[in-house]
Amino acid sequence: QFVLVESGGGLVQSGGSLRLSCVISGFSFERLAIGWVRQAPGKEREGVACINVGGTRTYYADSVKGRFTVSRDNAKSTAYLQMNSLKPEDTAIYFCAADFQCGPDYGSWGRGTQVTVAS
Repeated sequence: QFVLVESGGGLVQSGGSLRLSCVISGFSFERLAIGWVRQAPGKEREGVACINVGGTRTYYADSVKGRFTVSRDNAKSTAYLQMNSLKPEDTAIYFCAADFQCGPDYGSWGRGTQVTVAS
């Protein structure tokens, strides 16, 4: 079993930016597809973005296309979610998730990091 740890969440004003990081240990990072999933209060989890094993393909929810960018650094066993032009509706807990291919289902999850966007 491997461990995923997110960081980088916080409070930001509408229109601002944040970069989330996800460090994975205990498994060969380069063999994993990494997804970002968010859950807002009272709402179901939403797959936000994913990057495939080779880093050659990325996927985004329509709600974040053009604003969010997912990337990975295999040498650091770290995935990133760069979030620009943030909106209040982006407020949620953001989870890093991993599996052998992009979602909707993932076998391993981090504990999440809170992102709050103030209007």
